[in-house]
Amino acid sequence: MAIGLFKKIKTLFGMEVLDEDFYDELEETLISADVGVKTTEELIESLHDAEDEKRISSPSECRQFLADFLKSKMNPASDAYDFEKEKTVILVVGVNGVGKTTSIGKLAALYSGEGKKVILAAADTFRAGATEQLVLWAKRTGVRIIAQGDGADPAAVVFDAIAAAKAADADILICDTAGRLHNKKNLMNELSKIYRVIEREYPQAHLETLLVLDSTTGQNAVNQAKEFSEATGINGIILTKMDGTAKGGIAIAIESELGIPVKFTGVGEGAGDLRRFNAEKYVDELFE
Repeated sequence: MAIGLFKKIKTLFGMEVLDEDFYDELEETLISADVGVKTTEELIESLHDAEDEKRISSPSECRQFLADFLKSKMNPASDAYDFEKEKTVILVVGVNGVGKTTSIGKLAALYSGEGKKVILAAADTFRAGATEQLVLWAKRTGVRIIAQGDGADPAAVVFDAIAAAKAADADILICDTAGRLHNKKNLMNELSKIYRVIEREYPQAHLETLLVLDSTTGQNAVNQAKEFSEATGINGIILTKMDGTAKGGIAIAIESELGIPVKFTGVGEGAGDLRRFNAEKYVDELFE
């Protein structure tokens, strides 16, 4: 993972004293690295408190304090991946262009590679080429796909996919959804219809809603997360392009500011380039 601006933090640890220059440089670096203003301000305040209480006395002692603070902001719930042990319907949402369909293909590859029976539902019926793209991923990963023509009712596609999942005793049904957010009311109406179909036709399945965000878009990704979380419940985040971002703090901002856990990260273009998120490893790598 490219850590970019976080490399600058390591040079700060070599400064001689904890003065205003140190704090100013640290604040600027964290905000530039997309950690977020709120989290950065909390961190700086905590550092000041630690200095006042004599728990730290030099920049070199700040490294572990900083790492521990960031990890505390991203501590995942112990049940974050329990849905993988159940019959599950995963709804994948996100605006166009963030890598939503590709992330679905990678999820299919991840789960099928672990021996799970996976079915895809091509319920993004509005974007030209979305179904065809998902069909290619289904072929590539060797999983079954349920699809209709362009312009079909997304809820009808999900209805057919649920019937197929139940008949095949599938472990996971992954549903693509329309990638737009220009009108929250329309988005919510569409998703609500899909939710009602799932609750009515497959009440025994766990429902997991994952939002796909492009990590390179910085604060815009946080804004998208806010918008989607206001429109519908979000269980977790898939962060794409984590191999190319020059910043890296966006995962921290999302979790600390919105309380939505990052559950997966995309680290490349291959079918196997999707990882379950490890917060401790992520933070440690920022300071390597």
